[in-house]
Amino acid sequence: MKRTKAEILREYGPFPGADQVHGVTFDGQHVWFASGDKLNAFDPASGEAVRSIDIAAHAGTAFDGQHLFQIAEDRIQKIDPKTGRVLATIPAPGGGGDSGLAWAEGTLWVGQHRGRRIHQVDPQTGAILRTIESNRVVTGVTWVDGELWHGTWEGDESEVRRVDPETGEVLEKLDMPPGVGVSGLESDGGDQFFCGGGAGGKVRAIRRPRRGPATGRRSETPVGSKRK
Repeated sequence: MKRTKAEILREYGPFPGADQVHGVTFDGQHVWFASGDKLNAFDPASGEAVRSIDIAAHAGTAFDGQHLFQIAEDRIQKIDPKTGRVLATIPAPGGGGDSGLAWAEGTLWVGQHRGRRIHQVDPQTGAILRTIESNRVVTGVTWVDGELWHGTWEGDESEVRRVDPETGEVLEKLDMPPGVGVSGLESDGGDQFFCGGGAGGKVRAIRRPRRGPATGRRSETPVGSKRK
């Protein structure tokens, strides 16, 4: 297993009216983050806030290329980002103990915080398709170039991990500095991860290790997943 120190490239925030950062996602232009009672978007180039949606936003956030998905206590909301309207809801697999959220090729991937699991979930019904066990609490979750990464945060120690999507084996760790936690996690599809900073109210960009030429895609078909 490879272990290195996370390289923080940039810090964003804190943002007015958003004291917490829970889930984080990227729509290809703006970074969105959940702050409890709002979904907020900012421009990662300028760092400026661009808009917010008044909606329950307690944990993980994801984007499927058209819609936002947001964990709100015991449910996952499907949201039209243009209008802020909730189009549909499905039950969250942890029933309130869920944290991270990601989209990859037709399914949602839900981190279960204290349950130390990642569930692959049918976005239409909420049915659990597969479960990956973890030996640490799971915060943010993201897929990029066929790799599954998730955040952990226990006490003053936090890291971003790449895990085997079949076995859950930890393949790589990026250690965050002491006292700097990762609540939400999202790839920009290239060489950066956006990491939520919890109660600090910040989002941090860290460098993603590269192993080959960039594909330009935000995610590939996860191992074992079904195309929809």
